[in-house]
Amino acid sequence: MMMMVMTIKLMIVNVLLMNRKTNGLSSGSKRYRARFVFVGAGGYSLPVLQRSGIPEIRGFMGFPISGEFLVCQNPDVASKHVSKVYGKAAIGAPPMSVPHLDARRIGGQPVLLFGPFAGFSPRFLKSGSLTDLFRSIRCSNIIPAAAAGLQNLDLSLYLLKQLMASKSQKLAELRQFVPDAKAEDWTLVTAGQRVQIIKGDPKKTGILQFGTEVVAAEDGSLAGLLGASPGASTAVQVSLDVLASCFPEDLKRWGPKLREMIPSFGSRLSE
Repeated sequence: MMMMVMTIKLMIVNVLLMNRKTNGLSSGSKRYRARFVFVGAGGYSLPVLQRSGIPEIRGFMGFPISGEFLVCQNPDVASKHVSKVYGKAAIGAPPMSVPHLDARRIGGQPVLLFGPFAGFSPRFLKSGSLTDLFRSIRCSNIIPAAAAGLQNLDLSLYLLKQLMASKSQKLAELRQFVPDAKAEDWTLVTAGQRVQIIKGDPKKTGILQFGTEVVAAEDGSLAGLLGASPGASTAVQVSLDVLASCFPEDLKRWGPKLREMIPSFGSRLSE
């Protein structure tokens, strides 16, 4: 993947558009002119693309979902479980909510994580602002968001139940995996934020989309990644989507090099 990025010398990532403060010190702001800019800002990609003014972002909105895990740092308990075990998602639950017991090593010590438990926060980043969701509302995305909400009432009910669930109820779910789990061995911690995609749809008016999507300007000068990405498993495909959207002519020239790096590039794996 790094080789692919290096071949695209015009690609500029991580362009700062706003003042940032670190440890109380302002880093200031700088402006750059670039042939191409990729916006990879996690949950904050939506506001950045909205600020760019490209028409392709019209109709898009984000639905932030936070996650919580029960964590056990008791070595006597954690050392007994050495694998990741998945369960089955509840009816109406989003696909990333499949419960699992995960064995990790943190700081050289065995640790167990169980979850995720869904929550809701209007922040687009874990350390974002409580106004993130409301500031992203536009005339173009209100109707798609309302339509997506009406079509996903089961998800809304699921999130409501998760928000109302007590620690004892979450421990009851854990005991389906660890029957002898003790409350004093497990603490509830907040993980990260995932911003799911809501977008307009010609048939359903608006849909809630799980996964990722590349949104690119028509002239190929700007592209951004929206949605909750699982990471490395989608990185190559996302990069290829960006190349196809923003560098269609160059892609033909880069074809041989890409096929050298990705032998299956341009062909169907089923054939």
